[in-house]
Amino acid sequence: MQHDRPPSALSIAGSDSGGGAGIQADLKTFAAHGVHGVSAIAALTAQHTRGVTAVHVPDVGFLRAQLDACFEDFDVGAVKIGMLATAGVIDCVADALEQYRPRFIVLDPVMVATSGAKLLADDALHALRTRLLPLASIVTPNIPEAGLLTGLAIADGNDAGNAIAALRAMGARAVLLKGGHLHEGGTVIDRYDDGAVDAEFTHDRLALEGHGTGCTLASVIAANLCLGMPMPLAVEAATDYIERALRGGYRPGRGDVVVLDHFGAAAR
Repeated sequence: MQHDRPPSALSIAGSDSGGGAGIQADLKTFAAHGVHGVSAIAALTAQHTRGVTAVHVPDVGFLRAQLDACFEDFDVGAVKIGMLATAGVIDCVADALEQYRPRFIVLDPVMVATSGAKLLADDALHALRTRLLPLASIVTPNIPEAGLLTGLAIADGNDAGNAIAALRAMGARAVLLKGGHLHEGGTVIDRYDDGAVDAEFTHDRLALEGHGTGCTLASVIAANLCLGMPMPLAVEAATDYIERALRGGYRPGRGDVVVLDHFGAAAR
């Protein structure tokens, strides 16, 4: 029997009652990688494979209590941050991170719905830029989110490079710009830069609409960092894992979206 105190990965995100994204996807991802997962729930959603029907944001005092409970008892090796709905929630999370100073912070800036609608108010977007981005070990936006963060139009690979440079200038130590929204033939190119390593990770474009891919990708990176992987390898392994999990995905609900196979992808 083991009695040591292994590193834990902390997810600060919303709860997905449908089990495909958010806290639920994060905890499945941590478990699939052999990492103990803990969580601070920043939002509650009534959600299934066909959409979101309601959202409730808990009091920030309760969110802070969850954060304190996690940091005070667990060895938090990495933090994964998902959607934070308001400026008050962002300030609460940033205050806790500045106090406890975890080794790695993986920021998935969930700001744009699948429909293209902006999910954050302007004051929350400002708080995300100024409070969380400078704390991030790595930020993992998709193309629309990178556009909102930087104010740049991103239509091709050159624009993507400019956006990555802008995000690093805003304080993020490393950037993984997800390429699913750029149409570059039959492939998806995810672009990574940490100032020392500049890399592209290329995978086949699959004719599937995956649910929870962004949450899971950021969580894999956090889990890999907990396990001691260097950042570039943690990111590359995460992009490979997402492709396997999407290929093995399934449809548990009546919607068309595919929920990722978190455990099968890790076992292959």
